[in-house]
Amino acid sequence: MERYLTPYVKHDLDKKIVLVTGPRQCGKTTLSHQLFPDHDYFNYDSADDRLALKEQSWDRSRSLIVFDEIYKMPQWKRWLKGIYDTEGVHPKILVTGSAKLDTYRKAGDSLAGRYFQYRLHPIDLKEAVEFYPAHSPEVIFDRLLSCSGFPEPFLEGDKIFYQRWRHTHLDIILRQDLLDIQAVRDIQAIETLVALLKRRVGSTISYANLARDLERDANTIKRWLLLLENLYVIFRVTPYHKDITRSLLKEPKFYFYDTAQVIGDEGAQFENLVACALLKELHFREDTKGINTNLHFMRTKDGKELDFLITMNETPTSLIEVKWSDSTPAPSFQHFQKFLPEIQRIQLVRNLERNKTYPNGLTIQAAIPWLTEMALRD
Repeated sequence: MERYLTPYVKHDLDKKIVLVTGPRQCGKTTLSHQLFPDHDYFNYDSADDRLALKEQSWDRSRSLIVFDEIYKMPQWKRWLKGIYDTEGVHPKILVTGSAKLDTYRKAGDSLAGRYFQYRLHPIDLKEAVEFYPAHSPEVIFDRLLSCSGFPEPFLEGDKIFYQRWRHTHLDIILRQDLLDIQAVRDIQAIETLVALLKRRVGSTISYANLARDLERDANTIKRWLLLLENLYVIFRVTPYHKDITRSLLKEPKFYFYDTAQVIGDEGAQFENLVACALLKELHFREDTKGINTNLHFMRTKDGKELDFLITMNETPTSLIEVKWSDSTPAPSFQHFQKFLPEIQRIQLVRNLERNKTYPNGLTIQAAIPWLTEMALRD
C-alpha cells in the first residue's frame, strides 16, 4: 500500500531535504524504499553504514539517498547542512527517524531553509478504507482497537500477534531509543509510568500524583513524559485558553499513538482512537499546507468539559465530544457556545441509530463514517 504522505514527499524531494519522523515501526523505512527503485539506503545503527556516511561514499548516480536514524550522529545537522550547501539535492536526500528531530541533539548548525518536514502516523480509519474496500469500515474500526494502526500488526489482523509484537516494540523504544537520547537509569520506573498512563487515558494527569505513585519528584516525571513524547510513544493534549501560557500550566491529558495500548473501558479506547485520528489530520494539514494547528480540550473549574477543541492558525474551529453510545447532546456544548458561537460542534457516537442536527448548529454523527471523511472545518 502507498502511504498517504508518499506523493507529497516525492514532490518536495526535488526542492529540499525531506525529513520524515514518526513512531518506530509506523512505516517510515517502507515509505522511503517505495519512493524510487534506484535509491541508496544507509542506517546509522549499522557499523558499515556509519563508516560509509563518515566517508560520504554513497552512489551519487542514484535518484535518492536515504539516511535513516542519522540524527543519532553527533552534529548531524551541521553534517547534513554541509552536504546540502555543497551538493544540493542531487541526488535527492531523505532523512527518517523515530524521534522528534527538532528536539533531538539540538547542538549544531540550523537546517533552516533547507528542508521540509513530515510526520508519518500509523494507519487510521480514513487511510485504511482507501486500501481495503473488501473490508467494511466497521471491521477496520474493530481491528484498529484490537491490533493498533501500526502497519505490521494491523495488516496481520490477529490480536495475539499484536500482543506479542507490542512487547518487543515498547522494549526497543525504552531500552534502545531512550538511551540514545539520554542516559536514563530508571528504565523500570519509566515502564511503570507507561503502565499507569495506559489506565488514565481520557483523564487529566497530575504530575504530583504520578510523582507520589512512582516515588519520584514531579520534575523527574515531567522530564520522563517529555522523553516519551519525543519518542512518539504518547502525545500531550492541553486545555484551551486564549492565553496559551495559562493553558500550558494546567493539567494535560496524554494519549498513545498505539491505539490498542489503552487499558480501560471501550469509551477510553474510542477516545484515544479519535485523538490519534484528529492529530494525524492536523499534522497532515500543517505539514502539507503550512497551517498552524493545535489540538486541545475544554475544561472549566466547575467540571464542564468537552473532549477536543481544534484551532487552525490560532482560531478555534471545531469542538468535538466523543461518546460510545450516548446520543443525547452533551450539556457542556451549551455552556461553551456563548464563548464560541460560530464554532463547528460535533458529538461523535460509535453506536448511533441516526444522525441528528440542531438549530444551534450542533450535530450528532455516527463516528465511523465521520472518521473516514474527517470533515473538519478549516
